[in-house]
Amino acid sequence: MRKLGGFPLIGVLVAAGAAAAPLKTEIVHFASGSETISGYLVRPDTRGPVAAIVVIHEWWGLNDWVKEQARKLAEQGYAALAVDLYRGKSTADPAEAHELMRGLPQDRALRDLEAAFAFLASRPDVKRDKTGSIGWCMGGGLALELAVHEPRLAACVVNYGAMPTDPNDIENIRAVVLGNFGEDDRGISPEAVRAFESAMKAAGKTIDVKIYPNAGHAFQNPANKAGYRPEAAADAWQRTRAFFERTLK
Repeated sequence: MRKLGGFPLIGVLVAAGAAAAPLKTEIVHFASGSETISGYLVRPDTRGPVAAIVVIHEWWGLNDWVKEQARKLAEQGYAALAVDLYRGKSTADPAEAHELMRGLPQDRALRDLEAAFAFLASRPDVKRDKTGSIGWCMGGGLALELAVHEPRLAACVVNYGAMPTDPNDIENIRAVVLGNFGEDDRGISPEAVRAFESAMKAAGKTIDVKIYPNAGHAFQNPANKAGYRPEAAADAWQRTRAFFERTLK
């Protein structure tokens, strides 16, 4: 039998496999104002309520990569709901993605996210006081928007998303915030990130920000072939895991 570090390899593999609980995956529908919208819900197949996370997609829409992020979160023990803000549309074409984002009314997007939060809070398998948000790019900014408008949100992860500058908005944030940004991001500058961090701390908020050197916008997504930074992406994921472990469990 092969050994790894003095232990039988088969034992290591069994232990690793035992750590991941089976997942339940479904498309759910819930009310947002007068509309019925949908989302991709993944949760561990375990007894008892778990913490939940609202997962918010990039300008590409609810694609396979975002669903993969929801599954990764569910593997950590959370009910992860990826909201379909584009009503079934997604694309890999930047020009079309730009048009989809421009066509998304901000008030409707916020309404949808608040509806997703309420949907999770209504479920008996979710801990009502342990819900967070996470987003990337467009979704990162919206994750913070949800934190501004939903006082019950416990934690928020913003990955290279736009940040509020209005002191009243910052004052309204009650969630603990984690931020992952790229030093070379031409849309979200390090100066803007530091200004937001300083404003949050001045308002007595809890925030943890990291700006990755030699990384630009969307550095976590492998589809961004020129800008993907695997080491920074792995570190950002570990920070996210540890953050939700501290704030939601």
